Amino acid sequence: MSVPISTEKRLLTANEFDVVSQSHYPAICGLSEDALASNLKLLREYRRKARDRSRQQRREMRGKAEPRGATAARDNTGTEAKAAIFAGAVKRLNRELGRIRKAGSGGSQTDIARRALELKRQNRVRHHPSSGRTANRSMSMVENPNPTVSMDPREIGRVSQAVKVGQARRDSN
Repeated sequence: MSVPISTEKRLLTANEFDVVSQSHYPAICGLSEDALASNLKLLREYRRKARDRSRQQRREMRGKAEPRGATAARDNTGTEAKAAIFAGAVKRLNRELGRIRKAGSGGSQTDIARRALELKRQNRVRHHPSSGRTANRSMSMVENPNPTVSMDPREIGRVSQAVKVGQARRDSN
């Protein structure tokens, strides 16, 4: 879940906020690959520190660890939110670095966009399939291609011959 910039500004120190603010959209596009990599390293360090501090505070709250300060921590929501902010920034930088590295090997951004449009057009699904054989007219009977009674043709001939013989016998009497 994304965190508003005002919340980021309130929870982070000035140095941390400067690094995180460079991971947002307009600023991230202007950074070079080296600057992205250095910011990513710094953000991972900040995230690790916040995660460790949050775990320590959780242990203090349960009474399993000695307090680092004068009193034990009563709440660690701020530290957990800080870790979430850093995790989001790391995710954005990783995505941008991947995009830059992929674009470096695959051509310009225009080529990538054209390729994406071409793939989209190839995979287009018709949203209005045809309505079938009964469109704009009444339903018509469809003949069953399979006979309902399956009988051996020799049996049919035997029965009709027996009927003929029986009729001839009745006519002669």
